[in-house]
Amino acid sequence: MLEGKALIEDTDMPVKMQLYAMASASQALDVYDVFDCKSIAAHIKKEFDKRYGGGWQCVVGSNFGCFFTHTEGTFIYFQLETLKFLIFKGSSSPPPTSH
Repeated sequence: MLEGKALIEDTDMPVKMQLYAMASASQALDVYDVFDCKSIAAHIKKEFDKRYGGGWQCVVGSNFGCFFTHTEGTFIYFQLETLKFLIFKGSSSPPPTSH
C-alpha cells in the first residue's frame, strides 16, 4: 500500500474509500510540488467529488488545526511523506424550526 509511506491517524471511512484517499493523495504529489498544498487539496477534492458526489472538503499541510462536522463514514486524516491530509464530506445542519 503506497510502499508503506502512508500513516492513517484517524478515520471512519470504509477501507475501499481509505485506499482511494491515499491513492489520490499520492497521485497529487506526483503532479504538484510538495509545497503547493492548495493545488494538492484541490486535486483530491475534485477526485472525491467526481467519484462520491459533491460536498467534499480537503485540507493539506504540515501544520494545521481544525474543527468541523462531517457526515458519518466520510472522514480520514493521514500522513503521506511530509504532509498531513484531512478529507471529509461536510455535514449540513438541519434547518432551524420556527415556533
